[in-house]
Amino acid sequence: MPRRQTLFVPGCFYHLYNRGNNRQTIFFEPDNYLYFLRGVHRYLTPVLDILAYCLMPTHYHLLVRVREAKTSEVSKTSEVSSAISKAMMRLAVSYTKAINKRFDRVGALFQGAFQAKLVTADVHLRHLCTYTHANPVKDGLVADPADWPYSNYLEWIGVRDGRLVDRRFIREMYPHAPEQAHRRAVSRYLKTRALPEEIRLYLETFE
Repeated sequence: MPRRQTLFVPGCFYHLYNRGNNRQTIFFEPDNYLYFLRGVHRYLTPVLDILAYCLMPTHYHLLVRVREAKTSEVSKTSEVSSAISKAMMRLAVSYTKAINKRFDRVGALFQGAFQAKLVTADVHLRHLCTYTHANPVKDGLVADPADWPYSNYLEWIGVRDGRLVDRRFIREMYPHAPEQAHRRAVSRYLKTRALPEEIRLYLETFE
């Protein structure tokens, strides 16, 4: 579970993230990224809509929306929160076991439990989606975000047809020509590195 108890409210947006223990690598080879994404689909999509994601060698970002409960069995906020925390724990445990087995290692892979931040303003949500997809360029891994296969930027710009994307959400963010609009937004950020002050300060706490 998160270090601080987080109440996940259906319909609300959250930024979920974690990094490697001691800021070390958590994704060592291409198959590791794919294994983690399969885990995201298996464990998280029953309870979360995946909006934007990016897996980096030492950390990951997931921007999600809590799904509305389809049955009365999971209706209270506390029950929803418990279901999401368990899903995140299963993802982390499953991935850590696979990595430890693959590389003959032992011990923790992640720096504690995942972190979850509520995103309340649409403008902040849009900026976080932009920042998330710009990460590989910002950190010097590629020259173009389209060259980094371990995010859903390619889905956002209509180049790849992946399962971990909510196209309705993209159209809500950019009602007119969403693929071109998001491409321009990411390009503009990479040129200026300009973000609202509150978003910049928030991201500094992560970095």
